[in-house]
Amino acid sequence: MDESIVGTGRLEAFSDGVFAIAVTLLVLNIKVPLLSETANGAKLLAALRGQWPTYLAYVTSFLTILIMWVNHHTIFRLVRRSDNTLFLLNGLLLLCITFVPFPTSLLAEYIGHQGEHIAAAVYTGTLTVLAIVFNLLWYYAVSRRQLLRPDINLALMKRFTQVYALGPALYLLAFVLAFVHVGASIAVCVVLGVTFALPITPGAILQRGARE
Repeated sequence: MDESIVGTGRLEAFSDGVFAIAVTLLVLNIKVPLLSETANGAKLLAALRGQWPTYLAYVTSFLTILIMWVNHHTIFRLVRRSDNTLFLLNGLLLLCITFVPFPTSLLAEYIGHQGEHIAAAVYTGTLTVLAIVFNLLWYYAVSRRQLLRPDINLALMKRFTQVYALGPALYLLAFVLAFVHVGASIAVCVVLGVTFALPITPGAILQRGARE
């Protein structure tokens, strides 16, 4: 056996830690409103309502990272071994994941103000690159049969691949929309997050593969 091929335990443990840190950093964008000592509760409520762009950016980014983590877990239920290239591609994915808090903060700061289109473009552009890198990781894994579990239904896994392939194209649509209508651009991201929350399950691939 090739000595460069090893188990995925350390890769998964490290990845889980990075995902956890990334979603934790997102909440740091939500600040406590600072009011004068004479300000009343009504003003505080207005200040909290005024931070809605921050809440929107937080929820959208959290949902995106959460779904990416769920699908990352899905991949490594099907992949039982890893090699150096898979480690590097996974590292590239984590690089993109840890960058997400920055465009999230940028979007929260500028949405509704001059420069919102650029902020939305940076945000959706980041998610587009993230989706592309995720697909690269998936394509590499499925193209190396020695890395996969043996009891996989290849036909069903092909449909799994087709679902993932929609991500980069639709995030690219969100990127283009960012220059036209920021609200529509963010709406596409939210819909994508909800859509990819219900992927084809690896259990279905393995069970059907075992029966066929």
